[in-house]
Amino acid sequence: MTWETVIGLEVHVQLNTRSKIFSGASTAFGAEPNTQASVIDLAFPGTLPVMNKAVVEKAIKLGLALNATINRKNIFDRKNYFYPDLPKAYQISQLAHPIVEHGQLEIAVGDDVRIINVTRAHMEEDAGKSVHDAVPDATGVDLNRAGTPLLEVVSEPEMRSAAEAVAYAKALHSLVTWLDICDGNMAEGSFRVDANVSVRPRGQSEFGTRCEIKNLNSFRFLEQAINFEVARQIEVIEDGGRIIQQTRLFDPDSGETRAMRSKEDAQDYRYFPDPDLLPIVISDEMMAAAHAAMPELPAQMAARFVRDYDVTPYDARVLTATPFQAAFFEDVARRSNAGKLSANWINGDLAATLNKNNLTLEESPINAARLAGLIQKIADGTLSSKLAKQVFEALWDSDLDAEAIIARDGLQQVTDSGAIEKMVDEVIAGNAKSVEEYRAGKDKAFHALVGQVMKVSRGKANPQQVQEILKAKLG
Repeated sequence: MTWETVIGLEVHVQLNTRSKIFSGASTAFGAEPNTQASVIDLAFPGTLPVMNKAVVEKAIKLGLALNATINRKNIFDRKNYFYPDLPKAYQISQLAHPIVEHGQLEIAVGDDVRIINVTRAHMEEDAGKSVHDAVPDATGVDLNRAGTPLLEVVSEPEMRSAAEAVAYAKALHSLVTWLDICDGNMAEGSFRVDANVSVRPRGQSEFGTRCEIKNLNSFRFLEQAINFEVARQIEVIEDGGRIIQQTRLFDPDSGETRAMRSKEDAQDYRYFPDPDLLPIVISDEMMAAAHAAMPELPAQMAARFVRDYDVTPYDARVLTATPFQAAFFEDVARRSNAGKLSANWINGDLAATLNKNNLTLEESPINAARLAGLIQKIADGTLSSKLAKQVFEALWDSDLDAEAIIARDGLQQVTDSGAIEKMVDEVIAGNAKSVEEYRAGKDKAFHALVGQVMKVSRGKANPQQVQEILKAKLG
């Protein structure tokens, strides 16, 4: 029997507001435990939540970016459960009336581009954090996170592989950071993924029993966890067992998922509307302001890059991964007037060198102006591709621009036909055997002769001119 994987993701996006969703306490990361928890976050008797308007504004931005329905009337619900890091014994969330519904997100796996439907995105508060290694023989509770604003973004179960799930998570991560509604720091918990995974016989329409893998905070862990869970479920079923609906945790050290608790359904949480929060109605003015504040979205910008700069769709997707990278490319392309060449260098040599040195594009020692200067020299024929790599290495290690490096190191490409002809004559005279082999129909001999001319010119001769003159001379 062949099996089909079914995956849906629930992503908790921490909104980058300065204060919490229902209190004025700070959301800054890294403070001493329990120093950023107000009496509202601690659920002191007599305290009441007050809605943070910025949370609504950021949720609207995401809804617009997903081309989703934005519900103008929003109701908050109490999700009831007891856990030590939840002082109220309930979480304020949204059930029946989420702020965002029926959106879409484009993903790409290699050259395969498809749309994943987004069921909903709802506003809610985060819980605190249980700390198991800070107090000897006990568990500590840090309530700094309690009340931090979240958007929980829920996809349809339309992904069929770990690779698709990772592509979706990366696309959503790119979008929320692009919109500047989340800092995207997965190590600090700003972007956390829960994966609902099940398997079914290929061709069956009914879903299998799903398990939810909680709190995956890296794309690599997401891929590893899904692949392990798929293999585990198939093995259980093929051995005659059945899958139990449960919540599981992923252990990065072992690469395995393990059972945490049986999976709750909505009725287990006893949802009901929160009586302390009036319905929030989004006005026409708020919607108009949100539309006016929307930036050019990655998909729109990628399409423009293909149209205006003659880059491939793949290159355009890579270049629009972050606002900084997109702006960097556009600056280089405009300065050099060579869009495709700019994309090739940014996605190729520059990206590889940054990766080798564990640097981000923001940390690159070669800025947009200096890279554009190099690309201009390639475009106008001053540099061959081989010489350009030498100049690039010199750019990386100095503050000089391309023109100064070319002058200092004598790297200008030789384009004078007379000078190249003399080199060709010299090579033909000194390589009679290769000449004979070429005239006998061996193409490799021609390439060997071109190589000899380039060697004589110390890599400076224009390769195209070398080939044209050499062919003319050999007849």
